[in-house]
Parts: sequence; C-alpha cells; structure tokens
Amino acid sequence: MNASWNASSLAEHCGGRIVCGDPQAAAPSSVTIDSRQAGPGALFVGLAGSQQDGGAFAATALAAGAWGVIVTEQHASSLASASDAVVIAVDDPLRALADLAQAWRRELGCAVIAVTGSTGKTSTKDIIAGMLAPSRSTVATFENFNTEIGLPLTILGAPAGTEVLVLEMAMRGEGQIAELTRIAEPDVGVIVNVGPVHLELLGTVEAVARAKAELIAGLGPDAVAIVPADDRLLEPHIRSEIRTVRFGPGGEVDELPSTIELPFASAHMRRNALAALAAVRALGVEPSGMIEVELSRLRGQRLLLEDNVVVINDCYNANPMSMRAALDDLADSASGRTVAVLGDMRELGPDQRRFHAELGAHVRELGIEVLVTVGEMARDAGPPFGGENLYSLESAAQAAQQIASIVEPGDTLLVKGSRGVGLEVVAEALCEALPPAAGGGD
Repeated sequence: MNASWNASSLAEHCGGRIVCGDPQAAAPSSVTIDSRQAGPGALFVGLAGSQQDGGAFAATALAAGAWGVIVTEQHASSLASASDAVVIAVDDPLRALADLAQAWRRELGCAVIAVTGSTGKTSTKDIIAGMLAPSRSTVATFENFNTEIGLPLTILGAPAGTEVLVLEMAMRGEGQIAELTRIAEPDVGVIVNVGPVHLELLGTVEAVARAKAELIAGLGPDAVAIVPADDRLLEPHIRSEIRTVRFGPGGEVDELPSTIELPFASAHMRRNALAALAAVRALGVEPSGMIEVELSRLRGQRLLLEDNVVVINDCYNANPMSMRAALDDLADSASGRTVAVLGDMRELGPDQRRFHAELGAHVRELGIEVLVTVGEMARDAGPPFGGENLYSLESAAQAAQQIASIVEPGDTLLVKGSRGVGLEVVAEALCEALPPAAGGGD
C-alpha cells in the first residue's frame, strides 16, 4: 500500500474507527482474510461466512504478529485490551474490504479492464494480461479471485506503480456484477458473451444478459464497453452516451493482425483474443509478436503424456457454450482417436436434461469416437451419442479408476465438467498411469 497511508487514513477509507493501536502507524504491507496468513505486516479482515465468523480468528491473527485487524464492533471490543496492534471496528467487514479496495484502486490511478461473460472470461483475462505485459506493469486476477471477496483482494494486492489492473468478474445472480463494478471503477468493460448459465437462479438467458450488462451500466462516461458483434441479447443494454466497440464478424475488431502470434489455434480462443485485442487497444496498446499467455489452472491446459496421449484439462467449469467450444476444439485438433470425458453441467434449471441430451448429439455429430459421461445429469448425453464406445460412470472417482483402461496410445482426451464434479482427479489419474512426456504440458 501507499507509504503515505497510515492507520487513521486506512480506517477512514473503510468507514471504520480505531479502537486501539497507533493511528499514525504506517500502512500494512498486505491484506488477508485468512488468519493463517496473517503474519507481520498483514492486515486481517474478519469476514462473516456461512459456516463461521472470521472475526473469531482475529485474536489468532494478532498473536501471529499481524499489523492489525478489521472486525465488527462486537469482536473489536474483546480485542481492545489484548494487543498493541491496530484494531479497526466496522459495521460490515465485507463492505469495509470493498471500500478499502476502491480507495486503493483510486490511489493507484491505474487503468482498469474488467472482464465478464458466460464462458471464456478467464482465458480472455489471461490473453489481455499477455498482450499488456511487454509494455505495461500489469496485475491480473489470480485463478478464481473474481468474486466480491477475491476482486478486492486482487486490487489490494497490486503494488504501487501498477499501470493496469485486469479484473475478472464472476456472478451467481443479479446485483453482483454491479457491486464489483462499483469497486473496480473500470475504464474498459468487456463482456465476452452471454449464454445459458446460472439458469437455476436467473431463469432465462435474457436475465443472464441483464446481469452481465450491469458492467455496462456501471461504466463511467469516459469508459469503453467491449461487446460481441453478434450478441443481440446485449443490444438493449448498450449505452449511446459511451463508446462501444464490437468484436467478431461484423464488428470493428473482426480479425487478428498478422503481426500477432498466439500459442493456440482453436476458434473459441482466437475469438477471445479478439475481445482482448479490442480491450488493450482501448488503452492505446497495439500488441505484436508472440503473445505469452499463461492460462489459469484447469482451463484448457494441454498435457502430452507417454504413448502420444494428449489430455486437454478443462475441468474448472462447464456450461453448454463452453462445452461445445471445447468439443469443437477436440475434434479439430486431435490427430488420433478422440475421447470426451464429460461431467454434469450444473445450475441449468428445468431444461438441464435437454441441454445434456443436445450435448451428446453434438459429440456424435463431431465424430468423436469415445464418450465417457460422469454424473447423473451427464448420463443424459449417452443415448443421443449411442454407439459401443460409451461409458456412463457415477462419479469422478469411478472415472479416475477406469480411465487408464479406456484410453489407447495416440488418443486425445478432453476432460470437462462443472467444478463440483471434481474431474481434475481423472486427469491426475491418467498422468500417474502415463507420466508426462519430455517437454509435455503447458
């Protein structure tokens, strides 16, 4: 944090009051919500969770040498005489964390690119960071730090001198993107796409579009909105008073220049790269040369194993859009037999059986030779696929036990499903049975 901040200004930024400790104490060096990480120099924020109240661990954090804590009035009163560290009392620690992050974002004075979408937002975030890295000091969302907790922590973890923040925004319902946008105050807002996700909570794809478009609604007058050229669901939410750039066929950014080299060839990743290109151009950056992209874990990672077996580990999450894109990539990129290990797609509401059946039909249409379904919902993909090479398994653990006996030399294997299915154990089991080849993996 800024050396000019102290305990008093920090308390002011988060709407709290200092219960004990030196108001002139220099600002902490880090912020955490995990008391196990609250060592010297760290500010611990005690958030109230569904299972436990983080404020109850504030004393543990202080005992570990934490710089100080932000907790509710109730917890602060019990800590007032227990430590010489800074104790700040607030009404709502989560709101305090958000307001503190907003204040630090303003203090940094950097540009902010916010990215959301039904699928592909993480890889788009990663591509944006790769395009910016050669010319801008950039901090991007780490793994799944894309919620009302993770996004503020990402901002607060950015060092002084950061020139661009690339922030991924996730949502489960209405109002959540609006809150993240309030905190981040983006200069560029990117919506990668809108599709049938979270239908169990939101009901319709139109409602999903409305929730995603909270990013557009929250942009300032000088900000730029980046949206797909072919997504009509977003059109009612476009604001005429701000600049809007469309990407993809028919848009202002419809192709990648020949001066850019990307480490992937799949159609959906190149489309995400168009969104990324539009975003960095909005900041005046024109990338060139090889773009080094470090894809987040479990999102399309390719592993080359012994016997020339390729595993596409894309099991972080899944919905109908991302499943189709991953299957298309599998069919296009494989040189040998193709194997799809597909888990349940969750939160799809009353049409979940139809979505899974359509998925099985798509697998058949692509000519993918082997289908392994994992979970009760994914089982509905089996009948439309048909054929002898169909395996319907109950759990990821069962799939992990059987996968080595299903795979043959030269196979390319896609592993994908909703996060709760836990399909990463399938890829791990195969890597144990067939260790990575020399130079394999990305």
